[in-house]
Amino acid sequence: MPTELDLLAALRRTIDDALAQTLAGATGHSARLGEAMAYAALGPGKRMRPLLTLATAAGLGADPAVALAPACAVEFIHAYSLIHDDLPAMDDDDLRRGRPTVHKAFDDATAILAGDALQALAFEALSPSTRVWTADPENSDDWHAPSPPERS
Repeated sequence: MPTELDLLAALRRTIDDALAQTLAGATGHSARLGEAMAYAALGPGKRMRPLLTLATAAGLGADPAVALAPACAVEFIHAYSLIHDDLPAMDDDDLRRGRPTVHKAFDDATAILAGDALQALAFEALSPSTRVWTADPENSDDWHAPSPPERS
C-alpha cells in the first residue's frame, strides 16, 4: 500500500511531466530562451503550489486531472516571480535552490525575457481549461461552455 510520501512523489512526477510537456509545446522563441525557461520552471523544487492546486480540486470533489493545467500555470507564475526577484535591480541573488540564478546562468536580458515568457505561458496553459459560460441562443435556459479555439 503506497504511503502519503509515495503519493506525493507520484504527483510531483505528474506535475513535472506536465510542466515539461507544456514547455515543449511553447513555440516562437529562441532555443536559448527555451532553455532559460526550462531551467527556471523545471529546476529543483517541492512543487507545493501545484500540489495545493491539485489537492484543492480533489477536496472540492473535482477530478484532480482537470486542475493540472491550472497547477502548471501556478508553477510558471511562481518561477517567473523568482526569476524577476533574483535580478540585479531587485535582490541580486546569485543562487536559487543551490544553483546559479537564471540571470547568472544565462544573462540579465535572457532572464527578463524568460520570466516574461513564463508569465505568458501561464495564461496560455489556462486558456484551454477556462470556460466562458454563454447562453445557448436556441434555448436561453441551456447554459454551455463553448469549445476552446483550435491551437495552431
